[in-house]
Order: sequence, then C-alpha cells, then structure tokens
Amino acid sequence: MTREDALAFLRTELTDLHDPALLPGVPEAADLIVDALTSGRRITIYGDYDVDGVTATSILWHCLTLAGGKVDYYIPSRLEEGYGLNCDAVRLLHEEDPERLVVTVDCGIASVKEAVLARELGLDLIITDHHNFAEELPAAKVLVHPRLPDTKCPFTDLCGAGVAFKLAWAISQRLGDGQKASPKMRQFLISAVGLAAMGTVADLVPLHGENRILVSYGLKLLGRSQGPGLDALMQVAKLTENTELSSEDIGFGLAPRINAAGRLGQARLAVELLTTDNEQRAISLANHVDQLNQNRQTVERRIYKQAKELVADNKDWEDDPVLVLAHPDWHPGVIGIVASRVAERFERPTVLIALNEEEQLGQGSGRSFAEFDLHAGLTACRDHLVSFGGHKAAAGVRVMSENIEAFRDALVAYTKEHHRPTDRDVELRVDAEISFNELTHGAVKDLDRLGPFGMQNRRPVFSATHVELVEPPRKMGGGDRHLSLRVKQSGKVFRAVAFGKSDWADQMEAVNGPLALCFEVNINRFRGYENVELRLIDWKPSGSPSEANTSAASLKTPTPAG
Repeated sequence: MTREDALAFLRTELTDLHDPALLPGVPEAADLIVDALTSGRRITIYGDYDVDGVTATSILWHCLTLAGGKVDYYIPSRLEEGYGLNCDAVRLLHEEDPERLVVTVDCGIASVKEAVLARELGLDLIITDHHNFAEELPAAKVLVHPRLPDTKCPFTDLCGAGVAFKLAWAISQRLGDGQKASPKMRQFLISAVGLAAMGTVADLVPLHGENRILVSYGLKLLGRSQGPGLDALMQVAKLTENTELSSEDIGFGLAPRINAAGRLGQARLAVELLTTDNEQRAISLANHVDQLNQNRQTVERRIYKQAKELVADNKDWEDDPVLVLAHPDWHPGVIGIVASRVAERFERPTVLIALNEEEQLGQGSGRSFAEFDLHAGLTACRDHLVSFGGHKAAAGVRVMSENIEAFRDALVAYTKEHHRPTDRDVELRVDAEISFNELTHGAVKDLDRLGPFGMQNRRPVFSATHVELVEPPRKMGGGDRHLSLRVKQSGKVFRAVAFGKSDWADQMEAVNGPLALCFEVNINRFRGYENVELRLIDWKPSGSPSEANTSAASLKTPTPAG
C-alpha cells in the first residue's frame, strides 16, 4: 500500500460516493417514481423484516413523504409469510389499489413467479435488491441491483439500505434541478446516511469503498439528534452518553433491538419507530422493541442449549462436515442467531430448522463456517427444499418435515465433496504479539482511525503471553452468558470481557499458571470516562501448544498473520 492509498483509506468524504446513475436500474426507477409522485399515484414500499430492510424502507419512506407523495409500506410477517415478495401479498396490494406502484427494498431479485403475477395483474413493480439471484431474473418494470449482468457499477457490495439511499438520491436530483437536490432534500439525504450506516453494519457487507464512507459519516450523524425514533432507540440502548459511536454500537446496541421486532413478527413497528415524528409514540415503540430484544435473548439461550443437546445425542453426526438440526419447539425468528453460535461452537456450517408440526413444514436458517459457500450448497440440494435464498455466508430455507433427513444427507454429501477446510481456515489470525504496556490510551485511539470495523476490515487482533488473573473471572449479563475478568501483565491491569463465553470461567480458574490471551482492544466510554478495555477472543495456558486447554473444542492456537 502506498502513502496515497493509506491517506485515501483514512479519508472518508461523502463527495467520494459514486453518482447514483451508475447503479444499474436507478435512472429508470427514479423516473418512474417521480412520474408516480407527479400523478398522485400511491407508492407502496415493500420491505424486509431485518435491519437492512427496515432502514431501507425508512429511507425511501422519508424521501417520498418529504416529496409530498402518497406513500405507505408493507413488511411481510417473518413467521407467516417468510422472506421477500409473496403471491398473496401481491394479490392483496393489487386488490386494494390496482393503480399503485410497488417498490421493493432489500428483497425481490429472486421473486420470479411473483413478478410474473404482478405483470399479469397489471401491478407496476420496481425491484431494488442486493442479494444473489438465480439464472432467471424477475420480469419487473425495473430492476435495481449493483451486480446485474453486464454491470458497470463501480461498487457492487452495497446492502439494501445502501441501494435505497442511492435511489433516494437520484429521486432527489430529479425533484431538484436534475443534478442537484433542493436544500430540503439535500438535508434529508445527509440525515439518511445514518440509517444507511445502520443497515450496512447490520447486514455484514464488506466495510470498504462506499460502505466505509456511509458508515464513517453515518456514525457521526447517529451521535446527534436524528428525530424522535432514533433518539428514543439510542436512549434504550444506553448510547446517548457516548460522544463517539462505533460500528460495534450499531452491531450490539441498535441493530439487535430493530432485528428483535422482525424476528418476533412485529417488523412494522420497527419501521414506525424510525419514521414517526411523535415523541411519545417513539418512546413507547423504543421501549417495546427493547423488551422484545430481552425476550429474544431468553428464547435464544433455550434454543442454543437444545441444539447442543441434539448434537450430543446424535453421535453419528460427529464426523459430518455440516450440521442440520430440527426441533418443533424452536422459534423461526431466532434460529438464525443460534445457527451462527452453533456453527462457531462446532466449527462447521450449520442449518437450524424450526418445525411447524401442524403444517409439517420447517423454516430454517443457515450460517457458514470457514468460507463454505452455503448458498451453493443449498442450490445443490434444492430438490429437497420448498424454497431457499440468501448468500454465501447466510441463507434461509423452507423444507417439508418428511424431507429433512434427505436434505441433511444431500447437504452432508455436497459439503464432503466441496469443502475441505484446513487448519489455516479455522486459525485465529493475529496481527501482532504485544505487551500490555503498549496499550496506551493514545495508541488505541490511533488504532480506531482504521475503523469503522466490520466485514473485511476487522479490528486488529493481538496476543499477549504470561498474563495473570487479578481475581477469579465473573459471569455477567442475562443468564450469566458473558465473562468479565481483570488481567495483569508486568504490573499493568486491564478489564477484559468475553461475550457469550461464560463457560470459560471455571476452565480459567483451573489453570495453575499464567495465560496466553488473544483479544481486540477498544476504548470503553461510560459516563464521561474513557478506559482501554480488552475484548477476549480466545485463550490458552501460557507456554507451548501442548499445554493448551483441550477441554473446549472451540479453542484454537492463535498464529500470526503471514
């Protein structure tokens, strides 16, 4: 990397965003939407129930409402309708208003039969999405997608909210002088970057290029007043006292609460929270999604425990390269989170399926491990599935109960043939071994300039040896899921936390001697005070690899990045 490359990486200016006209389909979609605004047609935003879909819906709703449009939104129920466009919803929207224009956000690119139905009914449909698509594209009026065939889009890793932001930008240009938005719409676009940042971080798209710009600028905006909804959300997430927000504040503070609404079947309330101008309603909605998030955590802990028990009870799965677990008591809105934890715990791709015994149908969610292409695996097994969708790292499935065994066998066979992870694939990549004395407040602040951190721009990972426990580790958090400890090296003491790793407490105490730690480092800001804090990733007894604690299957020997 040259000096110029480094300076360009550190510089994040909104003026470096590409013209929205370069995003395939945006010019045509913006023209159709402005025509609909001018003629007074109803415009319905058809969104998705995760953070990306909720923020994308909110961005476009704010844009069209500010432009004086007749606007509403439709968010399908995760539990009853599933992901994306569905034919029943298309028919309902047409019956209510056959003249309306429907614009999807964060979904629709795989909705081939739904687009055919819309065309047969005469319902105008614009699809905006960023997910993987099949060989056949839907026959909508316009498709907006950064990776359409023969695309010349200069940046193809936008999430749904990023695509919606670009479309809103193009609409604002047309409502202005054709090139520049009016002052009112320009102010909206600036504020919309905060919502785009939330969707970008939550959807785990790579944080480089335009995504890095959106998140860097958006984090600054989220730290200011952004309207009643976001202000109330910041309050319940206990982020109002933070002078500087990080991508982790979105990932662990804001996003889980928005996601909880969708996971538990109430995503419309999350959109309402981000669009209402009523302060009391915003406070009520924020408290509600906060409670939903607490409920989600309780359900998540129970499912995780049951998933581990299923694996323990089925010894014949021990050598399988992928796990497919099903249970009638699982909540379909929460299994995606648990699938990620199970994949990490057992170090293999995992699909969890919530069974509906009445309908004999399972709704599943999968997470990858060690770079396995999960979407390709599901594509190979599609004969056993009712439907599926997603991308390489995460995907959803629907499968009849009677086909689960066949699906498991087919996915195991495919994975055995196409996925042979090496030790290097599951190693923890450590950037440097350091001493605690190097972790000064100033040094950590300098490291933060490399942020925002996330996919493909991870926070630097360090290791330290000959570290001592100052006191016994303490379990914390709901259900005692997390671990808090104080550690010392050469007289320097830091607090360290390990999220979801409370089972390490007894193992650490049993070690008779110093520890080797693998961790990230950050600034913990609380009530006006700033302290350097470690986020523990892994550990072992300090010394040779043979001394490693082998009782926990998830522990790996850290190795420096080559």
